[in-house]
Amino acid sequence: MKNFLNKLFGNGRSEPAPIANARPVTAPVVVVSGLPRSGTSMMMKALEAGGVPVLIDGLRSADKDNPEGYYEFERVKELDKGDTAWVADAQGKVVKVISALLEYLPPDYQYRVIFMNRKIDEVLNSQRKMLANRCEAVDAVNDAEMADLFAKHLTKVKAWLRAQPNFSVLEVDYNAMLQNPSRYIGMVDQFLDNALDEAAMTQVINPNLYRNRA
Repeated sequence: MKNFLNKLFGNGRSEPAPIANARPVTAPVVVVSGLPRSGTSMMMKALEAGGVPVLIDGLRSADKDNPEGYYEFERVKELDKGDTAWVADAQGKVVKVISALLEYLPPDYQYRVIFMNRKIDEVLNSQRKMLANRCEAVDAVNDAEMADLFAKHLTKVKAWLRAQPNFSVLEVDYNAMLQNPSRYIGMVDQFLDNALDEAAMTQVINPNLYRNRA
């Protein structure tokens, strides 16, 4: 964590004296987002390997749908209910927030969002398989309708993100990243001010987990 923060916000050299009444400079919250089943867990694992501290609670354990873990923080699911106090502790760390909850992040912080894109039909296939594995009811909406709803949702969310002055966004193509990990890891590293261990990140990208193909 210290190495990541030093690279992101200075190398320990003396800084000018702070201006009176100025707000203290704090680390941004790094957010991995996208639709569920869009490669967010893979990106979280890569960032952890690269040296970014992860905000997770381990309550949701790995299973056959996500054998390398979900990397979730349960309180994120309560953002829309007003539970935002934890965000202060997320500064300088990475946390996973699904796309539908981004708008509930408090505006008092700076965010760097890595937004995962994946082929919609693959997302749908993965979601349905996960529900079936848990013996849960599969949504009655057909795939064509659901794909249309997802597409409209993504258009709306990305437009909202572009309008937020405290959000910086990097979009990452999950499918392409599996084909060429080094290229996209380099993009992520540049987005986070070249503070990551790219070699370690590349090692944890596992193409064998790409099972729900279009």
